[in-house]
Amino acid sequence: MRSMQGYVDITPGDFREIYSIAYDLALKKVRSLRKAEDVMTSPVHCLHREMNASEAASFMASHGISGAPVVDENGTICGVVSEKDFLKKMGLPGTASFMAVVSRCMTIYGCLVSDFRGLSVREMMNCPPIVATRETTLTDISALFSKHAINRVPICDTDGRPIGIVTRTDLVASLCEER
Repeated sequence: MRSMQGYVDITPGDFREIYSIAYDLALKKVRSLRKAEDVMTSPVHCLHREMNASEAASFMASHGISGAPVVDENGTICGVVSEKDFLKKMGLPGTASFMAVVSRCMTIYGCLVSDFRGLSVREMMNCPPIVATRETTLTDISALFSKHAINRVPICDTDGRPIGIVTRTDLVASLCEER
């Protein structure tokens, strides 16, 4: 400290407090500057709106994902389908757990999903989709998650074609990377 012009005598405790405050402010600034393109998963697995529900479920299961953007014949995003949409079609709330599905299956004769095997993705998807651009900040994406109670945001180019996706998992992982 003595080498600094305008020497200020501070205790080690003061220094720790100043450092902690400065570190938190720097971290907040870095987080607000990170963008979707920094954490998005690409390429993104998309459903086609003419797929049927069974094909969509199989596709999502085989890729280990719980939701996906839906594209039209031009590759433009037109909706999003998630496991919440399947649960709603089964007559359960979108917040239901796997055990709620099991419990319901135990009390009803037949398969709960048999009633919508013939549905197309177009009939199940949430529309219009909540999307972002590669320049959208992670702070803004986090706000979209909260405001719309969603778990993923497709990242689109200027023509509305998906180029990536940011999930809640991606967002949480990005916080861990900065420490």
